[in-house]
Amino acid sequence: MKRRSLLKVGALGLAAMLFSGVALNAKSNDAVNFPKDKQKALLLSSSGYKDTGYLNHALPWLKEFVEKNNLKGKKVAFIPYAGVRKTYEQYEAQVAKALESLGLQIVSVHRGNAVDIVKSADAIFVGGGNTFELVNQLYNNNLVELIAKRVSEGIPYVGWSAGSNVAGATMKTTNDMPIVEPKSFNTFNIFPHQINPHFISGKPVGHNGESREERLEEFLIVNPTTIVYALPEGVALLIDGKKAKVLGVDKNAPLLKLENKKEIQKIAIGSEFNY
Repeated sequence: MKRRSLLKVGALGLAAMLFSGVALNAKSNDAVNFPKDKQKALLLSSSGYKDTGYLNHALPWLKEFVEKNNLKGKKVAFIPYAGVRKTYEQYEAQVAKALESLGLQIVSVHRGNAVDIVKSADAIFVGGGNTFELVNQLYNNNLVELIAKRVSEGIPYVGWSAGSNVAGATMKTTNDMPIVEPKSFNTFNIFPHQINPHFISGKPVGHNGESREERLEEFLIVNPTTIVYALPEGVALLIDGKKAKVLGVDKNAPLLKLENKKEIQKIAIGSEFNY
């Protein structure tokens, strides 16, 4: 009887462990979702526009964002993980130099414990590069839910390129090569729709593959209830609570809204909308 009891207890324990593991895995795949009312974010399509130099085209927007959110002299946690072709030190220095005129204290999260740096920061900036590696390292360093939570509490967020893509619901509309496999495609969900940065319409001469419109159409066929916002170069989204304003260098290059089986909607530079 004792042996049977031990076997029964062991079996129950194993079942509980297996069930717990399944539940944990299921939970890890749930989308991050915090309240949107206090969010303040600036999401840039890219770090450059034509030949204007690194982040130069966005400096007026960034200056206004910094002033409005009283960030001068404050600590900014910089996320360098997308910068595969440069070291984190090089990336930190590049951003610090580009934004020197804004008077920010930029500290890359690789300088210490990433969680502690993000927790103590007054703002969070996420740079561009490879989105797969960015998301991979965000999960490895336990930053996805933390950053989403801090932004929901009102901590300002700035992202460009991959840093804007991950501000959306998932990273599935990135343009990047999957050089690593992250734990999940779910990202910050600050802007609860899909973001496609670096949007270029049509096909270059001699290109026989799919256009960006066709690639996004494929995404919407497989994910028919989602909405994709495509940001051409020089376009940005300014998020204030549940409202978004479209910023842009060229008024002839508007924000694009794509939905399944619908015509692409053009949203003019300067427009505001609730999401």
